Amino acid sequence: MTRVAIIGAGIIGLSIGWRLAKAGCVVEIFERGEAGHGASWAAAGMLAAGVETEPTEEGLLPLSLRSRELWPDFARELEADSGLSVGYRTEGTLVAAVTRDDAEQLRFTFELQRRLGLDIAWLSGAEALALEPRLNPRLTAACFSAQDHQADNRLVMAALVEAFSRAGGALYERCEVEGIEIAGGVAMGLRAGGKLHAADVLVLASGAWARELGGLPEAAKPPVRPIKGQMLALRMPKAAPLLRHVVWAPRSYLVPRGDGRLVIGATVEERGFDPAMTAGGVLALLEGAWRVLPAIEDCPIEEMWTGFRPGSPDDSPILGPSAVPGLIFACGHHRHGILLAPVTAEAIAAQILTGVVPESIRAFGIERFQRNPPGA
Repeated sequence: MTRVAIIGAGIIGLSIGWRLAKAGCVVEIFERGEAGHGASWAAAGMLAAGVETEPTEEGLLPLSLRSRELWPDFARELEADSGLSVGYRTEGTLVAAVTRDDAEQLRFTFELQRRLGLDIAWLSGAEALALEPRLNPRLTAACFSAQDHQADNRLVMAALVEAFSRAGGALYERCEVEGIEIAGGVAMGLRAGGKLHAADVLVLASGAWARELGGLPEAAKPPVRPIKGQMLALRMPKAAPLLRHVVWAPRSYLVPRGDGRLVIGATVEERGFDPAMTAGGVLALLEGAWRVLPAIEDCPIEEMWTGFRPGSPDDSPILGPSAVPGLIFACGHHRHGILLAPVTAEAIAAQILTGVVPESIRAFGIERFQRNPPGA
């Protein structure tokens, strides 16, 4: 019976652990804080494989589309295994342009997405307003992706914790991993809570903290860094929610929740692990959201927070074997962690159970940075 120790209880670590525990592995997950309360908690839950595709990210598209395809069954299975809702919604996603300059930039991205074969429609301002009447009446154009859905990431995390536990997994919260144990060049386990936990396989899924793993040789550390994001949530009128669809504006995005919250995000900042909310960050988010949805000015602010995306040099995840036999990477998902959770769990679980790296993730191994060092 394979023993697996996973470092990190975000959506990636918990999804992998849930899959492996269901397959009969003995799985332990170690989390430095509270399970699901890192980047996975701070996220917006958008499953936007289509509208988020930008120049230079074409290589990530097949993996993103595969994971978006997996999400409906992933959500149903997770709800069945946990007995909890994950807030999966299928209204689709709008990308709105208010000015002519906005529309020109949107047209450029839209044409790229269409060349890549994505099913995204171009709408006039009037057609967009027919879908979302509370949007700015000056809207000039929009794009619509019917296949780009959303899940409530905080509900997903609660469901994963419950499903993993029901599958027989062991979760250790507020238990920082002190380091991994290497013998004969092979990872044999990890130290946490002053105790050695032996394992046949270790999975590094600790997000923005992945480089801080003790005991890992410097040359084998994944090139992952924190990318700060500030976000906030408004409370929409209970009787008349302002939006049904996820809406992308030129400088922010708006995600309506089933409980009446409207999540607005997110800044992208190279500030290390600085947790501070800033006046400039909040102003930029609110101004960007207000330009596309003026009615937010009457909504109370319910919550503000920061999160730390796990960024990699090419904004794509680092998946598969490490330079240390017995240690597998599942980190560096940047802004795509929620979207890519099902396909990451599927692939990493398959690698552990079969000993073969799936074709779907071979392009995302850490060796790509060794062939093409960042900045080279």
